Amino acid sequence: MDKNLIQRVGSGLIYGLLTFLCTTEYGALLINKISPDLVKPHQLFYGLITFFLVVGAYEGVRIMKFQGNLYQWLVLPLIALVYYKFTTRFFGFGFYYTFDLSEILALSLILIAAITLFKFPQELYQDEGKLIFIVIYTVLPFGFALGLPKYFLNDNAFTWEVFLLFVLIWSSDSFAYFTGRMFGKHKMAPKISPKKTWEGFAGGVFFTLILGYFIEQKFPDLRGNWIVVGLLVSIFAPLGDLVESQLKRTFGVKDSGNIIPGHGGVLDRLDSFIIAAPVVYLYFILENIF
Repeated sequence: MDKNLIQRVGSGLIYGLLTFLCTTEYGALLINKISPDLVKPHQLFYGLITFFLVVGAYEGVRIMKFQGNLYQWLVLPLIALVYYKFTTRFFGFGFYYTFDLSEILALSLILIAAITLFKFPQELYQDEGKLIFIVIYTVLPFGFALGLPKYFLNDNAFTWEVFLLFVLIWSSDSFAYFTGRMFGKHKMAPKISPKKTWEGFAGGVFFTLILGYFIEQKFPDLRGNWIVVGLLVSIFAPLGDLVESQLKRTFGVKDSGNIIPGHGGVLDRLDSFIIAAPVVYLYFILENIF
């Protein structure tokens, strides 16, 4: 067997296992068997998302190649300041009771950043534009991801919205790839991602909807309707991949990093999640209101 394939499969399994343990209650259960009451499930989840954010922001700085040191060193403090707002809401259960205009604005900024990247990339050639883009592209999606699950401190319960969102994203990516390989003829965005086809996209939508149906039947206590979540993921996950591909293409970079051998960096692995997570969060909030 090819050595690179073994490396890719092995690192992928480790990544998947780590994601599972930190987005469900099982990671805390495993650790607490060794040292009782050492950690809560929501703390592991927060640690994982924070790790993704920090590494992703670092990779973003490397991709965008700042011309000077001032704005480059401002990235981390600015991200920490914005992320602190999400952190206080996460530990104070604020995600489940409030939804205001500031959230609409923050979610709109993600859309504006994506449009700027595709339509006005010259705006990102200056350090000021790079700084604003990295903050929006990393801290806002990961910050809103904190609001996806529900958790209960008294019984260590932790709902599976984030892990199952990852499962749907992996499904969308995998089925789109295999369907595209077998039937793909019409390119989606040949200049940005030459391997993506509309046939592959259709296959990803179809099979992810089916998986969403089974999740809805198996996990009736989850937030929202998971057939709808499956549809949202199958549409926006490929868009997330195109956004990151365009970012790397704009700055002449092949991979965002090499922290996951055979897979690249955090942004390479989480490009779909970065766009899909805030969209699903918005759906959960609107579904709860209406």
